[in-house]
Order: sequence, then C-alpha cells, then structure tokens
Amino acid sequence: MDAVLLERERIVLTGSAYAELVVWLTPQPQRGSRHRYKYRLALIVEGDCVLRYDNEAGKGDHRHLGSRELGYDFSDLDTLRADFWKDVETWLKQHNAS
Repeated sequence: MDAVLLERERIVLTGSAYAELVVWLTPQPQRGSRHRYKYRLALIVEGDCVLRYDNEAGKGDHRHLGSRELGYDFSDLDTLRADFWKDVETWLKQHNAS
C-alpha cells in the first residue's frame, strides 16, 4: 500500500494569515508515532509559520508554538484538528491578527 493523501487544504483566515492542513495515511507509522498518519497543520502569518502540529519522522507527534517545541498526545484526527483550531483561535486573539 502506498501513502494516501487524505487532506490538503489552504484556508485563508485574514488578509495576512492562512492555515495549511496536510494529512496522509501511510502504510506504517512514522518513526516516533504509534499511528499511520503523517500530518502537518500550520498557521502562517505574514509568510512565517507561527504555529504547527506535525509528526516529523524520529520526533513523533509534537507542536511548535513560535520557537517552542512541545510534545503532543495524538489520539485521532478529529481531536488533532480541534486542538489545532483551538490554538489558531488563541494565537489570532493574542496577536490581534486581522
């Protein structure tokens, strides 16, 4: 089985911000993850990635908040998306992004 692209979407949020969501179903879990999803959910503001959830091979599930990298406890795709959108909303409010 080859990897299957499940989602690739760019969502414009403001004049200077957009979210980019990419999710693949892979034949085997990524090194460091216990599930078969490869994902990258990112908030881009003025060309800079300010928030990202991903599971880079070897690092496992984690999120980037600015320059900080924190572990992330992946349970399922719906929860991943909900957690990401909650952080996006918080970031936009804290930074008065419009």
